[in-house]
Amino acid sequence: MSMKRIGILTGGGDCSGLNAVIRAVTRSAVIHHQARIIGFEKGFEGMIYNLWQELTIENTRELLTLGGTLLGSSNKGDPFHFRERDADGKVVTHDFSARAKENFEKLELDGLIAVGGEGTLEIAYKFFQMGLPVVGVPKTIDNDLSGTEYSFGFQTAVQVACDALDRLHTTGKSHQRVMILEVMGRSAGWIALEAGISGGAHIILLPEIPFSIEAVLNKIRARDSEGHPFTVIVIAEGATEVGGSVMIQKKAENRLQGTDLLGGVGHWLANEIEDKIPHEVRCTVLGYTQRGGTPNAFDRILGTRLGAFAVRALAEKEFGHMVSFRPPELKLVPLAELAGKVRRITSENQLLQCAEDIGVSLGR
Repeated sequence: MSMKRIGILTGGGDCSGLNAVIRAVTRSAVIHHQARIIGFEKGFEGMIYNLWQELTIENTRELLTLGGTLLGSSNKGDPFHFRERDADGKVVTHDFSARAKENFEKLELDGLIAVGGEGTLEIAYKFFQMGLPVVGVPKTIDNDLSGTEYSFGFQTAVQVACDALDRLHTTGKSHQRVMILEVMGRSAGWIALEAGISGGAHIILLPEIPFSIEAVLNKIRARDSEGHPFTVIVIAEGATEVGGSVMIQKKAENRLQGTDLLGGVGHWLANEIEDKIPHEVRCTVLGYTQRGGTPNAFDRILGTRLGAFAVRALAEKEFGHMVSFRPPELKLVPLAELAGKVRRITSENQLLQCAEDIGVSLGR
């Protein structure tokens, strides 16, 4: 397929490796198709408000090592359910999808590469159903997107969390404290699990496995009796106590994003256990440091591979698909198969078995 103009946008939360995708899409499209690249700014909001910039090899040359996204991003710009506040501060919803489609067509684009997670790709699929030539690229810091083994940004986030655990080990041991690290992970605990194993955590608490306070206390006491009077705990933000519910800072109905803002489970856990053990308990919330900064080598390579493969998919008219990493190959997965699916840690996952085999408590 001859391609003269390609659009690209980055939606949802940012993560390390997004710029590697943008750079790869631009270089591949220009070098092999002599195409012009239109980068929509702030995700789908760029399509709604016709905000874009032209990308060239020259202005994307230095992107590979940079975190964030040159185009900006947004997790509250769904054109089909666009939320904004009226004069009274109330959240109201509009359907701007027709306007976004019209702006796309005015630019005479031959295809759109949508880089994002479940929400972004669901929107991309809706536009595909409206007739737009769309290819998706998976992006999720939580690594919870169905259809791909890994997405870029995840391994960098795991390394950030692992480095934090390394530091918490030394201060925890020095003061004989219980150190809690809260990391991202709404519905899936991949960051907590991989960082916990690689960072030597003694307790790993995940959204997939409701934990018992007594099991947490038993592990701490067991370490004390073994002559190790300190414990390092990593907990995903979506983890819950048995019979409990997730900790919510802000409710979805009051946010333009339309989703609950999670957080606080680490501090809650600290308060629950501190008066039951002879240790001070400290909690560190890693937060957005997991999203920012320079991508590691794995995420640079994966982002580059996915970006170049997405251009190839457009050229071959594989519209309505997401490019996917199925080690060691890249594959195409229909966007229709991804709707509403979250890739969670299953009970038979070998990483869970590995963690418990080496003495890590999962709070059960």
